[in-house]
Amino acid sequence: MHFQFDMAAASFRSSPNTTPSSSEVPDLLRQLLEVQREQLGQIRLLLGYHDGGARWRAFAARWQDDFPDLPEACRQAMPVLERCYGKLIAELTENLSQSGVDSLDNDFALQDFLDRFGVRLTQLGTLLNMVGPLAEAGTQSSQT
Repeated sequence: MHFQFDMAAASFRSSPNTTPSSSEVPDLLRQLLEVQREQLGQIRLLLGYHDGGARWRAFAARWQDDFPDLPEACRQAMPVLERCYGKLIAELTENLSQSGVDSLDNDFALQDFLDRFGVRLTQLGTLLNMVGPLAEAGTQSSQT
């Protein structure tokens, strides 16, 4: 298949060079500043909506009376959970490197691999995703 494209140079009319008068410049600058302030307010609002830590800080503050030591306990539990998660990943990668390239080619081997590592990794990842933000929320609320 051969295609031919003929492109002609487009000619544009040049716009006359207009410069704003000296009285218009401050007004334009004020308008620009107002628009930028509005944009800044909208960006701050958007960031507030996407702040996951705020949700956990509110949780910790709301239940402060019932669970006063929860953020500190989460902070202490994080290294233990992270170490366990790292060990499991190291075990998984070691298992794969020792088994070879074709180790997960059949359904039985794949299911055995998933039974050994999949559920535990998923559950540990979920625990890290729940405990970590609470630990950070306690750290942030104690700093402010």
